[in-house]
Amino acid sequence: MRSSHKLGLLTVLGVLAAGALSAGAVGLVLPAPVANGDFRDGGAPNPAEVELGRALFFDKVLSGNQNISCATCHHPAEATGDGLSVPVGEGATGLGPDRNTGAQSNAIYERVPRNAPALFNLGAAEFRVMFHDGRVEADPSFPSGFRSPAGDALPHGLKSALAAQAMFPVTSMAEMAGQPPENEIAIAAEAKDLPKVWAILEDRLRAIPGYAQMFEAAYGLKPEEIRFADAANAIAAFEAAAFRSDGSAFDRRLRGEAGAMSDSAERGMALFYGEAGCSGCHSGAFQTDHEFHAIAMPQIGPGKGDGASGREDYGRERVTGDAEDRYRFRTPSLRNVALTAPYGHAGAYATMEGVVRHHMDPVDGLYACDGTEAVLPSRADLDSVDFAVLKDPELLAAIASANELSAWLAGEDEVADILAFLNALTDPAVLEARGTAPETVPSGLPVID
Repeated sequence: MRSSHKLGLLTVLGVLAAGALSAGAVGLVLPAPVANGDFRDGGAPNPAEVELGRALFFDKVLSGNQNISCATCHHPAEATGDGLSVPVGEGATGLGPDRNTGAQSNAIYERVPRNAPALFNLGAAEFRVMFHDGRVEADPSFPSGFRSPAGDALPHGLKSALAAQAMFPVTSMAEMAGQPPENEIAIAAEAKDLPKVWAILEDRLRAIPGYAQMFEAAYGLKPEEIRFADAANAIAAFEAAAFRSDGSAFDRRLRGEAGAMSDSAERGMALFYGEAGCSGCHSGAFQTDHEFHAIAMPQIGPGKGDGASGREDYGRERVTGDAEDRYRFRTPSLRNVALTAPYGHAGAYATMEGVVRHHMDPVDGLYACDGTEAVLPSRADLDSVDFAVLKDPELLAAIASANELSAWLAGEDEVADILAFLNALTDPAVLEARGTAPETVPSGLPVID
């Protein structure tokens, strides 16, 4: 996992002999323990704002056809993801890996192109870039304070990049808006009239008495004053509070608890922050540098319409327009990584071991990938395009040539130790968060399919 183009933020201060590592191993620079001060609300969120956000997060009223919610693809029962390689959005039914592709007139027209990322710790102040390609980013040069696909049309008053991110799934036809002419939100989304999408949703929320009361409690707003930006702020507040995750064995180790991690996890941590070079990109308290890297990750699913095939996903280049950024994707945080499969921007790997081994020799991993680890509900027309890139030698060669990671060939014991460390990043509280969903929401729509 050594990066060939940067050293990262954490380096090894000493050479650790193999077999000499223990819970008291020294010589590694580790991140400081996570603290309340790392989060935007200082660890003390507004309860009324969080409760409003919880209702909105699970309420299908925010979708064009009122049949899908934020939680459908980011459910606590699925470790804030959906358990699929790439999501099955508007038009489908079911939850997690059991979700289908819909039926008859309600069938989906395509899969969502990228894996649904986990939401852990996004309330921390350091998370200023959102989405796999970073298309939402805090940027004071923009009137709203954020660079985004909406440009200057993004409303003012958004409190964080996480809130700015929440403005966009409702505008995606594949994710939440639906297909025209099914509903007025879908029609506005097809026309790329994002302010109209948000305005329609504002009118919906204003007309629901329960939401009028909740917006007043959270923000002191009258119904006619409710804006979708306020809803986005509330969703972000809920996500920040509900999905804060800093109670893992690794966290306890950082806070000085002796024996918090197993000996194998200790050895894996030494490799991660040492010889294996993982921390060159997976740095800091949340194991991410928030940067973009090309690591020859396999492309499956419908892609983003890039290239002559239309099945490629150019990643960061789609935002910057710089060909040097082709196939670069944002470094994900590794918190609770053992629970957040499938892995990669398109979910090509179903196991943590599979994606770790890919990092150890990315180009070989790319060429060895045959799509068998993909977790995708089958439908003939969708299946026919899911592996188009994997079957095209020229496209594989292009992805391989952009790779920035040097191979690091580990022994089986080292692989096992790194996996043990990654498992030590799991917070047991994640299991408790599975009960986060409310029984009812103000719209009266069903909370779960």
